[in-house]
Amino acid sequence: MDLVNLLAIILSLSAAFSYLNFRFIGLPTTIGVMLIALVCSMLLIALEVFGIVDVRTQATSMLEHIDFNKALMDGMLSFLLFAGSLHVSTNDLADTKVTVGLLATVGVCLSTCLVGTVTYYLLLVLGIEISFLYCLLFGALISPTDPIAVMATLKKAGIARSLETKIAGESLFNDGVGVVVFVVLLGLVANPEAASFGSVALLFVQEAIGGIVFGLFLGALGFYLLKSVDNYQVEILLTLALVLGGYTLAHSLHLSGPIAVVVAGLLIGNRGRQYAMSTQTREHLDNFWELLDEILNVILFVLIGLELLILDFQGPYLIAGLLAIPLVLLSRFLAVGTPITILRKVFSRDFSPHVVKILAWGGLRGGISVALALSLPAGVERDIFLVITYMIVIFSIVVQGLTIGKVAKRLSE
Repeated sequence: MDLVNLLAIILSLSAAFSYLNFRFIGLPTTIGVMLIALVCSMLLIALEVFGIVDVRTQATSMLEHIDFNKALMDGMLSFLLFAGSLHVSTNDLADTKVTVGLLATVGVCLSTCLVGTVTYYLLLVLGIEISFLYCLLFGALISPTDPIAVMATLKKAGIARSLETKIAGESLFNDGVGVVVFVVLLGLVANPEAASFGSVALLFVQEAIGGIVFGLFLGALGFYLLKSVDNYQVEILLTLALVLGGYTLAHSLHLSGPIAVVVAGLLIGNRGRQYAMSTQTREHLDNFWELLDEILNVILFVLIGLELLILDFQGPYLIAGLLAIPLVLLSRFLAVGTPITILRKVFSRDFSPHVVKILAWGGLRGGISVALALSLPAGVERDIFLVITYMIVIFSIVVQGLTIGKVAKRLSE
């Protein structure tokens, strides 16, 4: 199947599912289209089981032509992160920079260790023997909260602004840190003998700190270019080139593309919006990126729903996935609670009541975790962790995503 036909099918399905959700269901767009895609996938599987039709084979063949990992990590992710960071206030973020920084670094690393350790013993109990290093790799891919899912949900959650900034800021940065940790551990899995503490630490610093520095450079370059012209068509084109070109260049330099794009987006969305754009440019730029964000989000969540068709749902894998959901939530609670407790008790930082519970429940997993799981080397480890990841992501988006507003409101009363 050629690229044009593939795009036509995906866009048509995305438009149809969006229409059905808006017209008849009324859920948040991303969650609604994903649920419709899930139902369609389950119907195709049921039809095949009863021998009525073999549409699933054709659908599976189509999905195998889509490299989900490449489509998200090398394509959509840069645009989605930039669109999300454009509307995060750096002033609000500065007020919570210590909290966000600890959650995005210490929180992710702690969660990786907790999830990896719990998963290792859970699989042993179920009679599945997977190396501890591979379990840590799973911990790394499932620990970061997905900014795409989080930002899409926060738009309608109705939670306090300070708490929204913490959740959004953490999700924008911890996915970059999570990807860096994943890359480091994947290198250890591929060649454990060649790794040392120094080389691992150097790689982490190069990816994370290098990504921040490169993002500052991209943001400064974008600011200068935007300030030097007053034509919204040219300025929108400049931001597109800055995002995709900068993201690709960061990868070629072995720097964190996600972190670089987020930093650049924060600079352009704040300093650039205030000092480098006319009112007309701001309006057109915001409308363009909001529309692009909505379209890519819908396509992404449709793909997540359709990925059900290519998973190997064996009994032990399903049991492991169901048991992993509360364990990952508990690990998230501990990983969030530890740095916040330290800040509260040792450094006398003030936090709103129940902030740990809300941050834990609002830490949604999404397409990034699925994409990273799909990038694992072929084998039994990939099969089982892909199923577990998928089940956690579906629960996270549907259950947590639909209830975070109500949970936050109830805990704040």
